[in-house]
Amino acid sequence: MVVVTGREPDSRRPAGAMSSSDAEDDFLDPATPTATQAVHALPLLTQEFPEVVPLNIGGTHFTTRLSTLRRYEDTMLAAMFSGRHHIPTDAEGRYFIDRDGTHFGDVLNFLRSGDLPPRERVRAVYKEAQYYAIGPLLEQLENMQPLKGEKVRQAFLGLMPYYKDHLERIVEIARLRAVQRKARFAKLKVCVFKEEMPITPYECPLLNSLRFERSESDGQLFEHHCEVDVSFGPWEAVADVYDLLHCLVTDLSAQGLIVDHQCIGVCDKHLINHYYCKRPIYEFKITWCRKKMSLKSERRGIHVDQSELLCKKGCGYYGNPAWQGFCSKCWREEYHKARQKQIQEDWELAERLQREEEEAFASSQSSQGAQSLTFSKFEEKKTNEKTRKVTTVKKFFSASSRVGSKKAEIQEAKAPSPSINRQTSIETDRVSKEFIEFLKTFHKTGQEIYKQTKLFLEAMHYKRDLSIEEQSECTQDFYQSVAERVQTRGKVPPERVEKIMDQIEKYIMTRLYKYVFCPETTDDEKKDLAIQKRIRALHWVTPQMLCVPVNEEIPEVSDMVVKAITDIIEMDSKRVPRDKLACITKCSKHIFNAIKITKNEPASADDFLPTLIYIVLKGNPPRLQSNIQYITRFCNPSRLMTGEDGYYFTNLCCAVAFIEKLDAQSLNLSQEDFDRYMSGQTSPRKQESENWSPDACLGVKQMYKNLDLLSQLNERQERIMNEAKKLEKDLIDWTDGIAKEVQDIVEKYPLEIKPPNQSLAAIDSENVENDKLPPPLQPQVYAG
Repeated sequence: MVVVTGREPDSRRPAGAMSSSDAEDDFLDPATPTATQAVHALPLLTQEFPEVVPLNIGGTHFTTRLSTLRRYEDTMLAAMFSGRHHIPTDAEGRYFIDRDGTHFGDVLNFLRSGDLPPRERVRAVYKEAQYYAIGPLLEQLENMQPLKGEKVRQAFLGLMPYYKDHLERIVEIARLRAVQRKARFAKLKVCVFKEEMPITPYECPLLNSLRFERSESDGQLFEHHCEVDVSFGPWEAVADVYDLLHCLVTDLSAQGLIVDHQCIGVCDKHLINHYYCKRPIYEFKITWCRKKMSLKSERRGIHVDQSELLCKKGCGYYGNPAWQGFCSKCWREEYHKARQKQIQEDWELAERLQREEEEAFASSQSSQGAQSLTFSKFEEKKTNEKTRKVTTVKKFFSASSRVGSKKAEIQEAKAPSPSINRQTSIETDRVSKEFIEFLKTFHKTGQEIYKQTKLFLEAMHYKRDLSIEEQSECTQDFYQSVAERVQTRGKVPPERVEKIMDQIEKYIMTRLYKYVFCPETTDDEKKDLAIQKRIRALHWVTPQMLCVPVNEEIPEVSDMVVKAITDIIEMDSKRVPRDKLACITKCSKHIFNAIKITKNEPASADDFLPTLIYIVLKGNPPRLQSNIQYITRFCNPSRLMTGEDGYYFTNLCCAVAFIEKLDAQSLNLSQEDFDRYMSGQTSPRKQESENWSPDACLGVKQMYKNLDLLSQLNERQERIMNEAKKLEKDLIDWTDGIAKEVQDIVEKYPLEIKPPNQSLAAIDSENVENDKLPPPLQPQVYAG
């Protein structure tokens, strides 16, 4: 048996290997000896190895060539099988290595042909590569996800002061509070802020002056500690607060904890003059163990982990089902690759068809011989036919075929645009005025932005014949180019760049809405009708089936549900993607408030998604798929990839996808019941509609509903009164029974009071030594 102990120093670690401080769990270095260390660790006994080496790695058998194990010299395997050391064998003669062999096959595949493991096994294979000190494998694995993303994450966390100490403090505080309360969870407040200075809505110029020209006494007024358990920040990096919150949840979950968090407000501490601390405060709920639930209460068919909402490429941004799980950036890259591949395949097909037609034409002409035409006329006809075919095929596969010939384009460009000639609507005119007034504050930069925006709108007018995906790509390219130009040339801070992009999006999408929302060239309208029909068929779904933690019997909760439905329906009336996202965000916040009122505690993600599904089923928003596609195609990508709006929009997409795939198993129903409900034969709800005509007044229905409720309360009151009378009778019977038992005991054992045997005067008669007592004191009178 080979036993190798010890840890390699940092100076002798293989190139590209990460230190143990790079990650707390997945990047802890096991003992990873190099070939030099293996020489000292293994006994120096010469041993011959066959060309084909049988291996026993912790009970798992492998067979490989000796040259494969010796492929890289400075590795532990090359040192072990160099012939200079003795390797023990098992009963079958296989060379034994005391190591788990689960992932050794991936190591061998790399040594054989350079194959890398799939993403889900990268971390485990990385540890094996560290143990066997295979430097090339370590370098390639570190450039793969999730290790590459982990390196970026650790680089960001390296900018956070005392991140690990604060993380340990969160765990310790949660543990102590859970022990004190004897509960399975604990709550604590965490402040996360990126900027050092407070945020104030009152006087921004004064804030800027205090930031750069404040005295030490003024600076001390801004330095305070928020009333929270732990504070994170400030830091200097592109990553925002949501990125740090994701890191906290990831690291705490890696320790086996169940973590939920939500923003509960800001600090609001008064600092100086009109300045208040506006640092956001988040409430973290740390659960140590899950509550044991019965099978009936454990019925939850809806659960989406937070990691499932992120881009499946591992970039850290929110993904979208409309983009096949990618974020907008990754989706554009994948779409561009697929498009280039399709164009290449189309050209190859065109060339092959062209060659086949030429060969067929040449063979037919050669068979006719001299009877057809003279040689000169044959050459002329062949040339004309070839030119015609090439032009037709290229026109079919070229982009210019969509917009017509060049001459037509020139004539169309000279003609005035219909959108310019027509009278602008009131809303378009108002948005244009607001956009111009907004750009006036940026002077020269604003003029450049307005010029670029007008050119983009004119270009989009001539690209209406393009597919909606290509128009979306042009719009996203325009967003990106303007943002980069404003940041680099205009030197505008990121906060104002975001406002500029919002105004640009509002201006151009108000004008393009008529042409790019639910265009005829797409199947958006077909999808809208399909999802509406699906939601109508699911009208029988109850909150209990979805495990929705909302009690609509509470008036405040009922109002929140109505507001949420109103917001999700109002989304269709907005033109700008940002305004549609705002409706989704307001709807989501009403849902959170409804859950909070019902449960008397903050809502979690597991509570939010089922409730959002229920709101969509109950509201049946018009043109739902068209609105989702419109936001996906033309919204500013920074809003969809990060932030609050992106999170809520991703949840809405998940809710729609769940409704489309809803089945009996998701609702914990039998297939027979599900089919009967979907066909309309029966319904799990009370058939109240059978007792009322369609024209019945809602007030009368509510009155009868209240009367029914009063009848139930009356029956309950009578039941309580009967129980109270029964209890009173039981108390009287118990009192009488106790009194009778006492009387029987008194009669059975009567109390006899005997008179005293001697008088009080002879109380000392039995005292035989009273003659030795001193005489009693006699009163004496003194003359004064």
